[in-house]
Amino acid sequence: MSIESQYQDLLTRLQGLIEGETCQVSVLANTTALLHEVMGERFFWTGFYLVEGDALLLGPFQGSVACYRIKRGRGVCGTAWEQRRSIVVPDVDAFPGHIACSSLSRSEIVVPLIDAEGTVRAVLDIDSRDLNAFDDVDRKALEQVAQIVVNQLYNTAQ
Repeated sequence: MSIESQYQDLLTRLQGLIEGETCQVSVLANTTALLHEVMGERFFWTGFYLVEGDALLLGPFQGSVACYRIKRGRGVCGTAWEQRRSIVVPDVDAFPGHIACSSLSRSEIVVPLIDAEGTVRAVLDIDSRDLNAFDDVDRKALEQVAQIVVNQLYNTAQ
């Protein structure tokens, strides 16, 4: 199955999986589990960091232990938050200020979750054991994942 087909399947499954659920922890936990399940070994670490004041705090994830807190503008996650854009890093060792929670991580993609008011609420962080693991196909699909989650949790009257 092609990567595009895997993502299409994932997006369809995600819609049904989180539809009607408003608990942030539950939605984020099942989203990471689904991403990890569908993408398999390609994703070494999959998780969310939640914006809390001036830092990102570790949220639901799948993978090895992770950093608890990341300051705005630090590492790939903090930079994606600060710049309000997705960042694809082909080689984490070449990213200035990369935060190495695991020495096994070789490449990374981070996608911010931005609500209807333009506020970054969280970031989706995915690491791979392989160099150059992520490309524009991944970025576009993961931005769709982020939008589905944002619409479910943050863009609805609660």
